Amino acid sequence: MPRRLRAAWPSSPTSAGSSWASSSACCYGCPARAAAGDPGQWDNRAMGRLVEMAIESVRVHMLSNRHVVILKDSEGDRYLPIWIGPWEASAIAMRLQGVTAERPLTHDLFAAALAQLGVRVDHVVISELADETYHARIHLDRDGQDVEVDARPSDALALAVRVDVPIYAAEEVLDQAALGMDPDAGDADEDEESGEPGRKAPLESVGGESSDPRLDLFRDFVNSLEVDPGAGGESGGRRS
Repeated sequence: MPRRLRAAWPSSPTSAGSSWASSSACCYGCPARAAAGDPGQWDNRAMGRLVEMAIESVRVHMLSNRHVVILKDSEGDRYLPIWIGPWEASAIAMRLQGVTAERPLTHDLFAAALAQLGVRVDHVVISELADETYHARIHLDRDGQDVEVDARPSDALALAVRVDVPIYAAEEVLDQAALGMDPDAGDADEDEESGEPGRKAPLESVGGESSDPRLDLFRDFVNSLEVDPGAGGESGGRRS
């Protein structure tokens, strides 16, 4: 993982994990579209093993006001930070808190339109990290047929929490970009050995150290994040 985590250090709004710009077209490592059938159908075999994730928290860097959603591996202690825009962060946080807008927001409208058309959202997947950009897929069930739609991770997550469906990440994505250790580890009132107030333990990369200095910068940045007051703290990925 550390050999490629440098891709998760964003240098622009379109770099890894950022959901500020639309996902680019299918590129290297992205499952190819099915040769026949519906143009929205994808070959899932190239994606490999999927790991169920939960939304651990939505956080904000207080100095830069940048937002990040942190997904937690339900099978272990891997965390996947994904940079998102403020509007998408608000859309996710509102739903996790059970707050309903006076008028439908974009993701509310999309969910309602799909329901009216008889199309069911089955699950969403953080499917790929390519060209320093995360990609996501929304899996739809249309009359028993699995249809995949390319999406930004922020939009896929905002939709998932509205329709109460599972969130997954491809194992390959976690191998490339996941971090280990709880973002809030070390926040206990007292350190077990010294009895001193606990300090926030740094996020460590899964698999060991990396020589890439940008990895250290990324860890420092994540460790400086605060839980977004509007996100309701730790939240499950399928809470309504």
